[in-house]
Amino acid sequence: MEKSLQTTAEIIENALNHTTDYLSYRKMVQHWSETASNSGPVKTEALANYTQLNDRRMRRWDKTLKLDGERLRELQLPRKIIWLVITESWCGDASPSLPVMHKMAQAIKDLELKIVFRDENVDLMNAFLTNGAMSIPKLIMLDALTHEVLGNWGPRSTVPTKMVQDYKKQHGTVGAALKQDLQTWYNKNKGQDVFDDLMELLTSL
Repeated sequence: MEKSLQTTAEIIENALNHTTDYLSYRKMVQHWSETASNSGPVKTEALANYTQLNDRRMRRWDKTLKLDGERLRELQLPRKIIWLVITESWCGDASPSLPVMHKMAQAIKDLELKIVFRDENVDLMNAFLTNGAMSIPKLIMLDALTHEVLGNWGPRSTVPTKMVQDYKKQHGTVGAALKQDLQTWYNKNKGQDVFDDLMELLTSL
């Protein structure tokens, strides 16, 4: 007898039983960084190196990131919200966005951030593909009580998304030069583009 396919609601419920919070995630990334390893079943030198880079970047973001406090204080959510975020330790686009999500969840009443790993939650990832790809980070916005999907975001904010689209049109695929350009842009932007996107997501409720 064939195994019945899970509904998206069932997949989300299963994922919510295997989440971690941001501070625990940071401790895991730091551990993998110190032991030259990475999250996920595939362990490679390249993924370990990306994990080390991301650990340093997130440490810097955690210390220096400043968000618009007035906009955060003025925001009143109409219901309790969960941000369920799919990521991996080696994901370069996650290192600038997860610290923004964390600080927003700290500042906004009724908003909770929960994190899961992509390769441990393939069914969840496949339910929220970006143009057919398992792109991360992917944020799924849920009603905290019913777990209804209210929206999603990712893997990048508005400007980097266009940068990637333009680069792919010219070169066909994402290359090392683009990855460096993205990180340079993230550093200069200081999380503002991610913040603006996520504020728009919340105000759409």
